[in-house]
Amino acid sequence: MVSSRFHDDTDLDAIAAQVRSFTRLPEDQLAVLLEESRQVPAGVATARLVEQHLGAVLDAVLGRRGSGLDLMDLYQEGSIAATVAVGEYALRGGSAAGLRPYVVRVVEKFLDDVVDREESKRRADTLLIENLKLLEAAEVVLRRRLERDPTTLELAAVLRWTPDAVAVVGSALHQARREFDSEILQFLDDVDDDGGGAG
Repeated sequence: MVSSRFHDDTDLDAIAAQVRSFTRLPEDQLAVLLEESRQVPAGVATARLVEQHLGAVLDAVLGRRGSGLDLMDLYQEGSIAATVAVGEYALRGGSAAGLRPYVVRVVEKFLDDVVDREESKRRADTLLIENLKLLEAAEVVLRRRLERDPTTLELAAVLRWTPDAVAVVGSALHQARREFDSEILQFLDDVDDDGGGAG
């Protein structure tokens, strides 16, 4: 993923200036380019047809400013979708008149899917974090009560989860602990290397 974000309008203005610099071609020229693209899919004609639709990609991206996603990432995803749509449309022998509506429809649908996938991932990540906290709290309570580490079945009974769910979340929790411990040890090693350790 690209890390840059549109913190201001500099990147956005640059992209807008580029995509809007392409002269809108009449249908007869689009028809010629479509035929050339059908004959040579990876050729110059396909690239020119994609250029003709980058403005539509930009508009689709701007329409999703509130999605919380990186706009540059969305623009790249939309550009790929436009490229695939143009190539597919040309191979099908579509008319010049129908090209723009087809590409716009594909780009819009593709970006909607991207946004939906990212939102689903965020929800899943949030749920996992909540479950990690619940499992960790249950482990602490049962350990104090039983004066030993609780079993998977005991944790499942307290949390009202299946044993499989406890195992899955428990694996994620233990992995997170290992990574945290590793980061702490690395930090301490770095401090020692800097002369901060005990003499």
